[in-house]
Amino acid sequence: MNADLSVAEPLLLDAVLPDFRFSRLECAVIAAAPDVVYGATRDLDMLSIHSPLFDAVMWARGVPDRIRRRPVVTPPSMRVSDLFDTAAGGDQGDPEAQPWVPLGERAGREIVFGAVGKVWKPTIEWRRVEPGDYPGFDEPGWAKMAAAFVVHPYGARQSLLTYEARTACTDPDSTARFGRYWTLVSPGVGIVLRGALRTIEKAAGAGEGSTRRR
Repeated sequence: MNADLSVAEPLLLDAVLPDFRFSRLECAVIAAAPDVVYGATRDLDMLSIHSPLFDAVMWARGVPDRIRRRPVVTPPSMRVSDLFDTAAGGDQGDPEAQPWVPLGERAGREIVFGAVGKVWKPTIEWRRVEPGDYPGFDEPGWAKMAAAFVVHPYGARQSLLTYEARTACTDPDSTARFGRYWTLVSPGVGIVLRGALRTIEKAAGAGEGSTRRR
């Protein structure tokens, strides 16, 4: 019997943000088993991502605050797992401290998180929206951003890891504002996504080597 390839398993990302105007998708084939790659993805600390281009993008993002002589606050860590392990996540009620919220997890397969904000402003204005309210949030004037890592088996001992970022805005004016912003930052977003994939690949390679030695 032939498998029905026309019926694909729905993504958790499709459940929380099925309709969107802006997106970016990057992927990498990693020489490690899916469970190892997923563990490395969940343990990813965004602040551990470094490359000349990535660091330049992050520096540029803080320029408006520097011009206004506002301190650029950097948390001690930004681990993906902190969003989902509430005991390690700190003060989840402060949108300035942590505007991103967990939106879904399928262990070993997918992890989805999102935020609501006016990112086109020189200093981003965040709006805390709890996970259960996120899919239906439609207050005018905001951008809804969701991101997902998905791990796919790829051959015997490899994995295909995708990192997708989507944005939908809640009214035409915010869509136009975000569209102008996206034209400027989309290449930088690609750098950030690819930097995350490279960091995960390096961690997964170390984890796979450790697994094989045991």
